[in-house]
Amino acid sequence: MSELTVEAVDSLEGAELPAGVDAPEYVLYGGKGGVGKTTCAAATALASARGGTPTLVVSTDPAHSLSDTLGTDIPAEPTEISNDAPLFGVEIDPESATEGPFAPGADTGPWTDDTPGDGGLGGLGDLLGEGGHPLAGGAMPGADEAAAMQLLIEYLDDPRFERVVVDTAPTGHTLRLLELPEVMDSMLGRLLSMRESVSGMVGNIGGLFGGDDSAEAGTESLTALSERIERLRAALEDPERTDFRVVMIPEEMSVTESGRLIERLEGFGIPVGTVVVNRVSEDLASTAGLDADWFVAPDTENCEFCRRRWDVQRDALTQAQALFRGRDVKRVPLFAEAVHGEAMLAIVGRCLD
Repeated sequence: MSELTVEAVDSLEGAELPAGVDAPEYVLYGGKGGVGKTTCAAATALASARGGTPTLVVSTDPAHSLSDTLGTDIPAEPTEISNDAPLFGVEIDPESATEGPFAPGADTGPWTDDTPGDGGLGGLGDLLGEGGHPLAGGAMPGADEAAAMQLLIEYLDDPRFERVVVDTAPTGHTLRLLELPEVMDSMLGRLLSMRESVSGMVGNIGGLFGGDDSAEAGTESLTALSERIERLRAALEDPERTDFRVVMIPEEMSVTESGRLIERLEGFGIPVGTVVVNRVSEDLASTAGLDADWFVAPDTENCEFCRRRWDVQRDALTQAQALFRGRDVKRVPLFAEAVHGEAMLAIVGRCLD
């Protein structure tokens, strides 16, 4: 048997690749871990920037892989990462971003683990009514989600970027992130209504997003934060401004899990306009209308293993088409080589166009 040589793709010359994307202001990629969310987010952001749109690609996943995918270091602050297009990148670092009562080792005032009662909240749960404080009993998302939401609000408001593409954390973390606006809004309303009795706590909470620790400054900070959270929620719920794209692989379990995720997202009022099926055993001509001599597709005619895998995938694709009817279902092929660097991402961008 002759040895198969796979050449790396390192040039875009002569390829019909996208410049620009048909997408709203905010594009969020979500799904289970390992399905290719980072690849899709990086490809969409790159295509957007190549069309001349100042674009920020954000990773909210604590286990960052955006740097590896784009082939360049992505810092913890938005930084231009391409010399040829207005592409910016940022990997949110929860530990450095989180301040105030959620910061590791922070002085939380009355919110200390050593204070007895109500999960370490010093009896404050009684003041906030039945169910206790939203931070007690695990109802409040953790520091990673709080930090991600803090910076996501900031970046969505940033006038430097006309489009923001978000590579979200795996499903569980993402759902907790999306719960945060409602939880925070409810918590802020309660805190603001009882400022006089818990002024110290208000100051500490306000410190989470910067500013003075005084009761008055804390109240102003909380009011401003509540308004920003409401703007973020309005943007995420507007299909004209946001498309949450669910990424899956062509397997029955992944289709089922993606269906459940879409139901949860719809429960939050988040529009899901696109489903991406990644790692499909098809060639580029079928998935992207692109002929490429270098592309090596699975041999579903002569390889028994490839044929059986394709049968499984076809069943899953049929299930996906029926389950996600009315949504734009896009397919990205299974590549023989790792997908990283601008050349390969531009190919994926064509599949997502």
